[in-house]
Amino acid sequence: MTQPLISVENLSIKFHTDEGLITAVDKISFDIAPGEVLGLVGESGSGKSVTAKALMQLNSSNTVYTDDSRITLQTDDGTIDILELKKAKELNLIRGGAISMIFQEPMASFAPAITVGKQMVEQLMLHSSMTKKEAREHAIDMLDRVGISDAARRFDQHAFEFSGGMRQRAMIAMALSTKPKLLIADEPTTALDVTIQAQVIDLMKDLVEEFGMAILFITHDLGVIAQTADRVAVMYLGELVETGSVRQVIREPAHPYTQGLLNALPKLEKLDEPLTPVPGDIPSPLERPSGCVFHTRCSQFIEGTCDASIPSVTALADGHAAACFVVDQAVRGKTEVPA
Repeated sequence: MTQPLISVENLSIKFHTDEGLITAVDKISFDIAPGEVLGLVGESGSGKSVTAKALMQLNSSNTVYTDDSRITLQTDDGTIDILELKKAKELNLIRGGAISMIFQEPMASFAPAITVGKQMVEQLMLHSSMTKKEAREHAIDMLDRVGISDAARRFDQHAFEFSGGMRQRAMIAMALSTKPKLLIADEPTTALDVTIQAQVIDLMKDLVEEFGMAILFITHDLGVIAQTADRVAVMYLGELVETGSVRQVIREPAHPYTQGLLNALPKLEKLDEPLTPVPGDIPSPLERPSGCVFHTRCSQFIEGTCDASIPSVTALADGHAAACFVVDQAVRGKTEVPA
């Protein structure tokens, strides 16, 4: 079996706030293999971005990681324990080096008063031994490879002179210019129209194949995940509730939350049917429900069980698992997992 590129074990993230210590992520574990695309799915407030930022230690200074939390990254120079990195020089090994990130809104990622090219050159000179001339040539080449026409001219322009799709491509070019081992894509298609979305998704697929990197693709859109990911991890209120291959999770969703997300998607063959949203709203981290965190919105809720105990992970098939009492009872009773 291929050794994971990055392993996340028992990751718990809490924040100091005026209201007290709140839990944003609770004991999650997952691996990403080299060249693999892992989709991290869930509603806003599920803890997806907080988890992603932890992989680069980008969360705010009021962040607390529990003692048993561990994130390890395999590099050419050996294993790096990311949460043990403290100094800026050490953090530079992962921030923009071994790991790069595409943010949801690229306009907020580029400095508005500095040209796109200058920002790319600065990053390359920080993370490599390139001269300024070499960095410029490499940056222009990357802009060209992500489909930005007349890259040499665009190199000297500012981000506000780019269209939305072009800014996203420039952000991808910047993220890939250091040839990272892992690319974190935090909802990279959310602000784009469907045509540009398709182009960006195709581009990322091509780049994975060309560079052999792994991708953590964060989104709330299971339709996008179906087109891009190899495996899926479904997150709700800081916990992973279901994991598996794309085929397993999309075609045979086991957890009621995953089923709810899929039922909320419009279906081309049933355009006259009303959409079925997941009932209720995701609770505040300050008011985490007892037992299974999804029980307050679950249509299959078992009183006295789901609200009293935390479900353990139940293995369903090869690599497919869900943390749910209903699923566990179905498996133990050798009955069909509810759909």
